[in-house]
Amino acid sequence: MIAFVCKRSLSMQIDCFARTFCCSSSSPLVSVPLPSRRETHLWYVIPDEVKDASLLNQYMKLLSPCEKKTVLQMQGDRLQKGALLARALVRTTLARYTDAQVSPNLLKFQKNSFGKPEVEWQHDEQWNPPSLHFNISHSSSLIACGVTVDMPIGIDVEEKQRKTKNNTMSFARRYFSPHEVERLHAIADPEVQQHEFIKLWTLKEAYVKALGRGFSASPFKTFAIQFRRKSKSRLVTLDSHSDDFKIVVEPLHASEDFKTNWQFGLFELARSHYAAICIGNNKTTEGEENHPLKLKVWRTIPFIEDECVSGSDSVVALSGLT
Repeated sequence: MIAFVCKRSLSMQIDCFARTFCCSSSSPLVSVPLPSRRETHLWYVIPDEVKDASLLNQYMKLLSPCEKKTVLQMQGDRLQKGALLARALVRTTLARYTDAQVSPNLLKFQKNSFGKPEVEWQHDEQWNPPSLHFNISHSSSLIACGVTVDMPIGIDVEEKQRKTKNNTMSFARRYFSPHEVERLHAIADPEVQQHEFIKLWTLKEAYVKALGRGFSASPFKTFAIQFRRKSKSRLVTLDSHSDDFKIVVEPLHASEDFKTNWQFGLFELARSHYAAICIGNNKTTEGEENHPLKLKVWRTIPFIEDECVSGSDSVVALSGLT
């Protein structure tokens, strides 16, 4: 188990917050312009890069009492740290888009009927809050938060070297559609098959999270992710890397859930993860479904440093992005 700096428990660090906050070398959050139409902003943090106990205390101060309780109920320092960083990342990320009108600790959240969190803005006569949508995903080694304006979003990140407990195909048969299983089975190389399985998983999870209905309401087996050529609407192989195709979702049963026009982006992140985003197009983006989505990515340690990594080898587009 990885312990925090000085090997103190997280609950002990909260008690010493008052002594460490004033002497922290942290900087104010940098405000960022809102994402443009059909653009996604993604911020990610590497937990192993956050080692300062006083900074963790500062993050804890941002959380609501309910969030603090949830963090402290996690078993072990590593899980507690991950839960703390996830909540701090959400709060600091969203606060960047308020033009310094709302501090991270003052943000309030509510959940829809299926449990997906949403921002509960406190409306002010002198300020009209942005119509932000957000979603968070994490692995043991990376935490990411995606943000859009006026468009529902779902994201997922998975380690490229992730291993399933069972055989890849056995796992796929349990969760994937017959068509997806058939396509994976056609890949002879076990390593390539494993990587394509992970990519497909990220796309399916991002879609379910964008729907906001929960996994029980939208099981993976009720829909299929397909790669279709834009020009002739012909299906292509799962591992295609071409600008001539787009990722689409196909229902296996008639359902109201599939009426919204969804668009996907797939990319490699931080050289260690596959990441997928799914957004719901609205009336302002009609007719642009064949255009790649825009993506801007930052690596961050909130209050310490922000680095825009778009265009670097930390963000490698695989499909649907520009």
